[in-house]
Amino acid sequence: MVVLTTKLTQKFNLSSNWFIVGQISASLFIILFGDLEVSYINQIELGYLAIPFSLLFLVGFTNVMNIEEEQQPLILLLPCISLLCLSAAAFVMGFTFVSITGLFAVLTIMLCRSVIGEKVLERSFTTSIGFVMAVLSLMLFKSSFITIYIPIFTLALPLAIYLILQMKITSAQAMIISASIAVLFGLLMFIIPFNVVWYLVVGATVVLAISQFSRKYRFI
Repeated sequence: MVVLTTKLTQKFNLSSNWFIVGQISASLFIILFGDLEVSYINQIELGYLAIPFSLLFLVGFTNVMNIEEEQQPLILLLPCISLLCLSAAAFVMGFTFVSITGLFAVLTIMLCRSVIGEKVLERSFTTSIGFVMAVLSLMLFKSSFITIYIPIFTLALPLAIYLILQMKITSAQAMIISASIAVLFGLLMFIIPFNVVWYLVVGATVVLAISQFSRKYRFI
């Protein structure tokens, strides 16, 4: 559904709103038929806000890699790192399905990278990666709110840093720095206390949200 609406929108030069329509439709299907609705956050019952919150989560993180400029395949290193961190966290938490699916997603990205070569990435491909990560993250999010740390600190934040740095240094150098930051935050997830992670999540979320008001630093 995500790929189809993206392809059709680009082919017929339709309004970008159709991107969101496809993503909302796919997300609602996952929420209603996949039972991925988040009903509680830190023992706070969401009630009627459960479906809207889950929908916002899925659509929001689906578009993390849906950046405006065309990007080289080099950028695929970041979602691979994030998916590996997500798989490791899922394994520790006992979610074998999420862990295995995350690893298969990494292998799929690597396979597609070898097929793509040096061609620029299509929007349907990057959006699909975002959607898969959003669904897997939401699976863990249902059990522990702190797992929102993974997509924020191992993908969204390093991606923002990469987009800023590549305007000043080469893309390869920017990727090395961003990937190192993603790995560092991924390792910290298994070392530092959860209450510290909570403050990092809140702080980074506020910073990323504010940065999106400036077109210069916008990537979501």
